[in-house]
Amino acid sequence: MKVLIVLTSHDELGDTGVKTGFWLEELAAPYYRFKEAGAQITLASPKGGQPPLDPKSNEPGFQTDDTRRFEADPEATEALANTVRLDSVSAGDFDAVFYPGGHGPLWDLAEDTVSARLIETTLRSGKPVGLVCHAPGVLRHTVNEDGTPLVAGRQVTGFANSEEEAVQLTDIVPFLVEDELTKLGGVYSKAGDWQPYVLKDGLLITGQNPASSAPAADALIELVGKGTV
Repeated sequence: MKVLIVLTSHDELGDTGVKTGFWLEELAAPYYRFKEAGAQITLASPKGGQPPLDPKSNEPGFQTDDTRRFEADPEATEALANTVRLDSVSAGDFDAVFYPGGHGPLWDLAEDTVSARLIETTLRSGKPVGLVCHAPGVLRHTVNEDGTPLVAGRQVTGFANSEEEAVQLTDIVPFLVEDELTKLGGVYSKAGDWQPYVLKDGLLITGQNPASSAPAADALIELVGKGTV
């Protein structure tokens, strides 16, 4: 099994001067789920190289066994420091694609045509795509073959408006994930704030928040294991 993990290259919360990036737990937990399933993992980002880590995600209160393991893992940190450029990868080389969140993707990956084509091509090839927390916002410009929004009529979740309000970034982010998915015709639902919640609609897997990252990875592995690819 070959899995592509796509990370953000964006490191600022709008014009606030506050740093952002990807959320460490949302990379670390899936990374080890995929490793333990025997996957070969490739990390990619729009600019390549070291993607920006949201510093908040590495504060003591947000660290987990997986984040500590990742930071102490030379192979993992080396892979993270040397992500390949997203425009250099081919969907045909992978069995599944996974997008961790963090606020960064709302600025770059959500507007990235290479990312949109990757998601569309992967799904049309009968391979699963998983996105967690803010990453479902990356679906905003993806379309079906007939040009309709990819999420229209699909069961989806992602970072809830109430969760964005809790972290006091409602007026900073370029758009709210819950609102965007709903506007595009997605059948959005959620669990309680910060509770794990994963939806699977065909080959599209979405998770609500950081706590959903490991179960979203498990759902992706299950789809690959069922021979959908």
